[in-house]
Amino acid sequence: MVRLVEPLQSGFMQSAFAASLMIALICGVLGVYVVLRRMAFIGDAVSHTALPGLVVAYLNGWNLFGGAAIAGVATALGIGWISRRGLIREDTAIGIVYTGLFALGVAMISVTKSFRDITALLFGNVLAVTTRDLVTIAIVAIVICAVLALLHKELELTSFDPIHAQVAGLNPDITRYVLLVLLALAVVAGIQAVGVVLVSGLLITPAAAASLLTTRLVRMMLLAVAVAFVSVFVGLYTSYFFNVSSGAAIVLTSSLCFLVAAAVRATMVSRTPRSSTVSIVTSSPRL
Repeated sequence: MVRLVEPLQSGFMQSAFAASLMIALICGVLGVYVVLRRMAFIGDAVSHTALPGLVVAYLNGWNLFGGAAIAGVATALGIGWISRRGLIREDTAIGIVYTGLFALGVAMISVTKSFRDITALLFGNVLAVTTRDLVTIAIVAIVICAVLALLHKELELTSFDPIHAQVAGLNPDITRYVLLVLLALAVVAGIQAVGVVLVSGLLITPAAAASLLTTRLVRMMLLAVAVAFVSVFVGLYTSYFFNVSSGAAIVLTSSLCFLVAAAVRATMVSRTPRSSTVSIVTSSPRL
């Protein structure tokens, strides 16, 4: 019991838990929309396209979050603008913006003398989170949760039936822009403290695991957050006691949770009569 409490007595571990849990919360909830809208590439895209903003902020002594946020939001708006008419699929738009802005960041790095320092900014260290990082992440988490609560019905309807949403008077393009901006803020807030691997992993894997276990949207979000929380606790404890990378441990734990969810889903399907199985597989998420 004493060994289990030991990590929580360290200041740097307390900060790591606080930061990781807040990121797990926002990534778990947003990740459900990312998975349902088939936008899994967005996490990697925004985290890498934040590089030009980080470089500019670093070289000019500006706030790193501000620089990365501007680049991240620009990425989100660019993706939304390119795919707004449906002529180009959203995943294709993500690829276009991702490669273009990331290449710009690499080009900017190549003409500086601080290559290692700048690239290190893209890969955070959850065990070195500062009070300022915690405040930033907390503010972003509050904003994201508030917006999601206010626009829950709109985001749900435009995610599953955009045509019905238009008939009901909603504009799917606006809700898509809102979701992309929220994703950009979540990813940028996370990469400054905990890095690309952790943010991308928590954004996709817990939501994917939850989608295997339920078709109800709210329940899916709760399960995704629960998986993300379990991944954080197990990953950080593993990092502390076995001296392995904290971000990698958290993501690997999340991946194991997905495998467990997949096994549970396979068991559920195998025990269900054939007619019911078809219904389960083809059903759409709902409230």
